[in-house]
Amino acid sequence: MPAVLQQALAQAQAQGLPYAGSVTPLQAWPLVQQGQALLVDVRTAEERKFVGQVPGSAHVAWASGTALTRNPRFARELAALHAKQPQPLPVLLLCRSGKRSALAAQEAAKAGLAHVFNVSEGFEGDHDALQQRGHFNGWRFYGLPWVQD
Repeated sequence: MPAVLQQALAQAQAQGLPYAGSVTPLQAWPLVQQGQALLVDVRTAEERKFVGQVPGSAHVAWASGTALTRNPRFARELAALHAKQPQPLPVLLLCRSGKRSALAAQEAAKAGLAHVFNVSEGFEGDHDALQQRGHFNGWRFYGLPWVQD
């Protein structure tokens, strides 16, 4: 496992987190680029289509629709996606802000999936003082690759 993920895992264990830990978008991208981790977007299909997505990222929705109805098959779908990979890789989960992906990582851990990490800050980043995203952190803020339909 890459050193940055080993550090995230150790930090998560020290903090008593119920999942493997978190990495920032700036830490996640090189891992994905170098084939050392699988990036899985857990946002809705609509978010990916209209807000944008990371090229080559996989998709397993944590929830769907405008009501964000929880996907009861999330852990099974994630496990099936992971099993299809040519080699077992750590999984990095990405959502809008890092909150849903943290919940998804926790659910994956409960289901027995090891080495599933959260991408903190998410695709759009945290809210600023004006309740707007994308102004001080997140995947797009850092200028990392993304596309939009």
